[in-house]
Amino acid sequence: MGDPITKITLKNGTTRYRFVTDGPRQANGKRRQIRKTYDTKKQARDELARIRHQSTTGTFVIPSKITVDELLNLWLKSATRGVEEATASNYDNAIRPARLFLGDKRLQLLTEEDVEEFVDWMLTRGRQRGGKPGSGLGLRSVRLTLGRLRSALTLAVRRGWVARNVAEHVRVSRDAVRKATQADAKRRPWDETEVKAFIEATKSDRLFGVMLLTLIAERPAEVCGTRWEEDVDLTGAGTIAVGNTRTIVYDRSLPKGSRNKVVEKDPKTRNGRRVLPLPKPLQAALLTFHDRQVAERLAAGEAYEGTGYVVVDELGRPFKTDKLRREAHRLMAQAGVRKVRLYDARHACLSWMANNGVPDTVVSAWAGHSDLSFTKRVYVHPDPQSLKAGSDKLGELLAS
Repeated sequence: MGDPITKITLKNGTTRYRFVTDGPRQANGKRRQIRKTYDTKKQARDELARIRHQSTTGTFVIPSKITVDELLNLWLKSATRGVEEATASNYDNAIRPARLFLGDKRLQLLTEEDVEEFVDWMLTRGRQRGGKPGSGLGLRSVRLTLGRLRSALTLAVRRGWVARNVAEHVRVSRDAVRKATQADAKRRPWDETEVKAFIEATKSDRLFGVMLLTLIAERPAEVCGTRWEEDVDLTGAGTIAVGNTRTIVYDRSLPKGSRNKVVEKDPKTRNGRRVLPLPKPLQAALLTFHDRQVAERLAAGEAYEGTGYVVVDELGRPFKTDKLRREAHRLMAQAGVRKVRLYDARHACLSWMANNGVPDTVVSAWAGHSDLSFTKRVYVHPDPQSLKAGSDKLGELLAS
């Protein structure tokens, strides 16, 4: 076989060395030829050997000017195929910090140090919305964005655009994890005393029944999606079906100021769709609320919007989850109890059930989880009253 490196002479008399060789086949299976020209024969020979070796071992990277932002566009299109609109929006929001900090960088020039610097930026200055712009993002958000970036870079490796995933071994610093853990420890769910104080202080409020719905461990989107006819049975024993959610999706295609839109959808999992027996106090509160809405409809006349949702204002307009949150915080302030997230009210309910003898399988099913260990690990917290019960039991042992 002849020498694959050809000596050529340019019009100005300069001597160059050129070769043409086969690289990895294209994605459609077609042959890919690579042509290179160098000043010396040694340079050409070394590059030819490198290309052949990497083509054989599957590590050859095709030179490309693709940017990180362009990669994220391709990844997002692939990752959101067949998913719900809310999920697609979450993916899009998760990679926004990567677009802002790394988007203009050439993908093949991206380094592990760049990704580490990006993580530090997110933790200190990466927030753009949902809080004070320019402040740090939460640990969960940072890990979520880093995970999406890893996934996008994995796609780049599969497509042959980069040799390795430079984000694969990047982790959030231990100091950031420690600070986040300390912050989580300060944000604890209500204990039994606080729950009872909140209930007592809100009994006369129009939204008393709605607040009780949040306290039976329904998620805010589930509370807002509950419908009278389809989901609530106030006769006999009384039940409430969890099968419809109203959640807010951020849609960047809409004009600024109106990008938050409501999307209705089924629960994410089969276990999320469930029918809960109504506790008697909640059943009575919902009956009162239903009767009040009938009176409000008569008083408003044609101005009333008969949407059929349980959680509506005096004109029948359904709540969004942010409206539900604001009303809950108003009532917390009115009751003089510690301000917590609605999700922490859900935690409080599940913790109380678990710490008062309700079987773990029932607690998990009530929460709409398919993973029992997840319920216990994330949602169940030993409150002071439960720890006191443990102390009393140990006292019996130590006194024997």
